[in-house]
Amino acid sequence: MGGAASKKGSASGDAPDGGKGSGGGGGASGGSKKAAGASSPGGTVEAVVCKVEDMKDGEMKEVEIGKGKALLVKEFGEFSAIGHKCTHYGAPLVKGVLCNGRVRCPWHGACFNTKTGDIEDFPGLDSSPAFEVKVDGDNVIVKANSKDLESHKRIKTMACHSPEEEKTILIVGGGAAAALCAETLRQEGFKGCVILATKEVNLPYDRTKLSKALESTGESLALRKPDFYSVYDIDVRTEMEAKSVDTGMNTVTFTNEQSINYDQLLVATGGTPRKLDIPGSDLKNICLLRTPEDGKTMAEVGKGKDVVIIGSSFIGMEVATYFQGKATSVSIVGRGSVPYGASLGEEVGKALQKLMESKGIKFYMNANTAEFKGEDGQVTSVVLQDGQSLPAGLCVLGIGVVPATGFLEDSGLVLNNKKAVTVDKFMRTNKPNVFAAGDIADFPLCCIGEERVNIGHWQMASQHGRIAALNMLGQEVEVESIPYFWTSLFGKSVRYAGYCAGFEEVVIKGNLDELKFVAYYIKDGKVTAVASMSSDPIVSQFAELLASGKDLAKSEIESDEPDWPKQLSEK
Repeated sequence: MGGAASKKGSASGDAPDGGKGSGGGGGASGGSKKAAGASSPGGTVEAVVCKVEDMKDGEMKEVEIGKGKALLVKEFGEFSAIGHKCTHYGAPLVKGVLCNGRVRCPWHGACFNTKTGDIEDFPGLDSSPAFEVKVDGDNVIVKANSKDLESHKRIKTMACHSPEEEKTILIVGGGAAAALCAETLRQEGFKGCVILATKEVNLPYDRTKLSKALESTGESLALRKPDFYSVYDIDVRTEMEAKSVDTGMNTVTFTNEQSINYDQLLVATGGTPRKLDIPGSDLKNICLLRTPEDGKTMAEVGKGKDVVIIGSSFIGMEVATYFQGKATSVSIVGRGSVPYGASLGEEVGKALQKLMESKGIKFYMNANTAEFKGEDGQVTSVVLQDGQSLPAGLCVLGIGVVPATGFLEDSGLVLNNKKAVTVDKFMRTNKPNVFAAGDIADFPLCCIGEERVNIGHWQMASQHGRIAALNMLGQEVEVESIPYFWTSLFGKSVRYAGYCAGFEEVVIKGNLDELKFVAYYIKDGKVTAVASMSSDPIVSQFAELLASGKDLAKSEIESDEPDWPKQLSEK
């Protein structure tokens, strides 16, 4: 067992991992005028960034302040300014979507409050710095701390443990939901004991990068450095796999026979990769991808070998992309007629298949795997049900996951027929002090009329963790996030927002052959999801439209150049 030490630290001032422990900022106000880019001895700089009449209401502009930049926003007749980059992967926020007091990142959908810079939806962990804005006559002036201009990230003020607070919140899991829950508890001032128990050997890390960069280590993917958890008294305990939960005694028992008592519990154990129960499945070099250690093994074994990937959805396609140029050959075996058929539709799937084939990757679609064959205990070929035999020095299984909830069988928690944990819109289970989040949660999705869903998106898991923490603290906040995910193949990104299970039609705008398009997924005459390539920020616009409670009818996207995004500026 390992993890972060219990070192005490101040919750104010400079925070670990960059950024400030507290944020500044504010709306426009009157003040004295200074020359553009003037610095003060206190480490601040201010500049006249534009004239009042230069910006219309609902407009954003990237402005220079000394040696740095800020995002200037004019909305509801007021100016405000925050960091100019998304804190996730650094996307320019000026190219994002402004609506109702927040800006949504054009790449992956993270949202930031335009007054405070606080992150309101994910992915990412950090908030943005916020800067003081003043209006002096016709001049708009932005004042900022020089250090804040150097870093586009800010960590919110966080509490630490107090011996006077005896309450314990236990988080079981080590992914996005677990990490966000722990951080949110401290951000909201919780001073009790926070324990994060994960079966992994690593601190919480960015799992979305695993299939894109197999050689990555847990350290390189870590969401936070070890000292972050130490400073804020988040007790991370690694190599702790839950064995059972006693909701009567409020105790979780782990496979190492340790037990932890809790006052409140979050279960966020994620998914377990599916396996194939066919002859030869016990041969070596048939791999599942779940951890950095799995990825490193694949990267080492697959180099210079024939790689066969079973599964033609997100994990399989990204792993294939990684191995192109590193393996002797790369083959994908899929049960459907095209990759991504169930999630992105036939036409989009076919276009992405062509992209992969142009890079030398072979596809065997409408195919099932019959058996694995090997020599000296190692896989040498994959045999399909039609008799074809594919040479394989490495076989990667990317056929989906099932909720990792086996340890909950006798817990008294309600599970659905797919073994996901049933929760309400507060992420609360049938046991009032037990919450569930992430890939294991069966929850009501706001944008489809509270229909129950189980969604395995990093962004949604992050929001689940945040919402669970707020409700553990009695704030009664509902989960209202819009599903948003992305994938990347050979430098080409697919972005997607909404929920399109059971879609009846796909309307394509743009050119699939050039991989520059927008795909609208239609059900019951409404657009339920949008996917795109090279068409930013259309997916973020759609996500924000749904988040504002509006619908998009099929009739509104049938013209050659749909103008539905104008709805976002309608008050």
